[in-house]
Amino acid sequence: MTPAAFVADLDRTNREALDRLGAAATAGEPGPGLTVSALLKLALKNEIEASEIAALWMHSSPELDVKLALARQAGDEAKHYRLVEERLAALDVPAGSVDPLAEGYTPLFQYLAGLDSTIERVAAGQFTRESIALIRNQAFVDYCDSQGDSATADLYREIIQPDEAHHHELGRQLLLRYADTPERQEAARRAAAGTLRLAEEIQETARLRRGISRAPGC
Repeated sequence: MTPAAFVADLDRTNREALDRLGAAATAGEPGPGLTVSALLKLALKNEIEASEIAALWMHSSPELDVKLALARQAGDEAKHYRLVEERLAALDVPAGSVDPLAEGYTPLFQYLAGLDSTIERVAAGQFTRESIALIRNQAFVDYCDSQGDSATADLYREIIQPDEAHHHELGRQLLLRYADTPERQEAARRAAAGTLRLAEEIQETARLRRGISRAPGC
């Protein structure tokens, strides 16, 4: 399979799981304590994990173009963290009052940190995880609009979402470059599937145990 045909096929396969994630993200009515502020606190964890995993991978990725893509992503996610923190401060949650890693890293972070090859990292991180972020962020934007919080909605709509779309597109271009053998394509497919599986499990657990829906991605 050519790299272009493979990426198109992976896109189609991912879309099935992304559609499920999108539907689950808006399933049921939000819990009574599910405020925009509460969801933004969850966003801080997503952003710091996304920044850290990109930085972790940058050091051990030999390809210069991959290093630079990861550097861009690490910086963007750190920027998102600060912007979310500033928005929380405007909503009367003081900066520094939330420790996003107090309960440790998520299973998704641990899974991503264990990926060794460039092709797995690109497929799981930039190509797949960032597409998940786009789906979940849109559900969050819609929720913010429904709550009359246009400032938070605009932050995501105008800054965070375009960045995440750019990260996803970087992943697409890197896959087109490096998914050039059957072995690499199979590794990329496994890594993407693992990312989607964990994302679905984490989202469903949060919904069932804590009544969390409409939560943003990274």
